[in-house]
Amino acid sequence: MKRVITYGTFDLLHYGHINLLRRAKALGDYLIVVISTDEFNWNEKHKKCYFPYEQRKALVEAIRYVDLVIPEESWGQKRSDMHEYHIDTFVMGDDWKGRFDFLKEEGVEVVYLPRTPEISSSQIKQDLYDANAVTDGSRVNHDEIDTDPK
Repeated sequence: MKRVITYGTFDLLHYGHINLLRRAKALGDYLIVVISTDEFNWNEKHKKCYFPYEQRKALVEAIRYVDLVIPEESWGQKRSDMHEYHIDTFVMGDDWKGRFDFLKEEGVEVVYLPRTPEISSSQIKQDLYDANAVTDGSRVNHDEIDTDPK
């Protein structure tokens, strides 16, 4: 059985994530997805998630390509995961190209898959922010708008 592993935050799950997981699963028989915990995201990545870890985990577990979801609690965990889970192939998006080549020393194939170009969690956040911004920088309070058609 060929085992594949990938890592991510998987906050604001979108079709780009699904594409990545589908292509990762196609590289083997068993796909393990490692999701960054809230503590790891905040303490190491300085990133706050919209959804807490348990909810992100439940979303990813519901995807048919995923066989197992485990938590990521440190940067150094990747080396030990390769051995503990008997990994054959490590997969990440190509925006990380070269950053995980050191895992080849652990006897695994390292594959960087192209991202879905038109979508990203960062872009979703920016688009939502922009859509809610008013040109003068203020926000509309919808509770104060008179909608009574006198």
